[in-house]
Amino acid sequence: MTDKKPMRILSGIQPSGVLHIGNYFGMMKPAIALQAEGEALYFIADYHALTSVRDPEALRENSRRVAVDFLACGLDPERATVFRHSDVPQVTELAWILSTVAPMGLLERATSYKDKLARGMAATVGLFNYPVLMAADILIYDSDIVPVGKDQKQHIEITRDLAVKINETFGHVFKLPEARIQAATETVPGIDGQKMSKSYGNNIDIFGDEKDTRKRVMSIVTDSSPVDAPKDPANSTIFKLYSLMASKNEIADMRDRSLKGGTGYSDFKKQLFEKLWEYFAPMRKRREEILSDKSYIEDVLARGAKRANEIADQVMQRVRAAVGLR
Repeated sequence: MTDKKPMRILSGIQPSGVLHIGNYFGMMKPAIALQAEGEALYFIADYHALTSVRDPEALRENSRRVAVDFLACGLDPERATVFRHSDVPQVTELAWILSTVAPMGLLERATSYKDKLARGMAATVGLFNYPVLMAADILIYDSDIVPVGKDQKQHIEITRDLAVKINETFGHVFKLPEARIQAATETVPGIDGQKMSKSYGNNIDIFGDEKDTRKRVMSIVTDSSPVDAPKDPANSTIFKLYSLMASKNEIADMRDRSLKGGTGYSDFKKQLFEKLWEYFAPMRKRREEILSDKSYIEDVLARGAKRANEIADQVMQRVRAAVGLR
């Protein structure tokens, strides 16, 4: 009788800027929860960030900051593996091998590529080939589950298509990963009511200073309803953000007061700020502790890289043998 291997879960985040509460509730919190479900691997996608970040110092600093913030928010390096993308260079070798079977039409249909071009990004080969590198990220660790938002589901489908292409051409090489859709990714609004994004400038940072955080909360866009008028919580960015952090009773109380009228948006914003500041207080404390130990982050990333390389080396030996390289 053989022992069943634990489910392997892979998740990554780009170090393209300071993390905001949309990142936390949309990706980080659900991903951290997966530590309890199996063998979780989390990578800081600095290779991917090269498609948009051109400042090498900023990329290095962002990568380190993402690691600090992830650990402060609850990632446990004793239960999960966290590492930098670029500490596993085999992933770029696998991306090349996958690109030799990747149909152009498959990549041309990638909606994220079209969306990024529409937002003004340059049409580079790296941007076009982004789904192939993402497929390599997933396949090189024999991943079982990949938690993603709805906007990333197509990338998992492309990954599966490329894995099937390799398997059909060279025999069974890869297992087929499954997407786990994280619905919350689509529902975290920014201060303008649109999806929270650093690129839109509508973000509230997880670890922003108190004055700036309060200012951004107080600048949330609302309608012109007077204080006495009832307010629809379903259309309130304040209520939606508050609901991510508050208890059921607190949520019900804000809903009732909104529908009743008599409370202005300014008071609801103050209530949201207090809840947000309280919610992230333990994480701010943990972050200070992490930063006080100069070697802690590099030690965690080094241990993570060692484990990630052990898995990647095993998979790449299998791939190279299958395609005829070794």
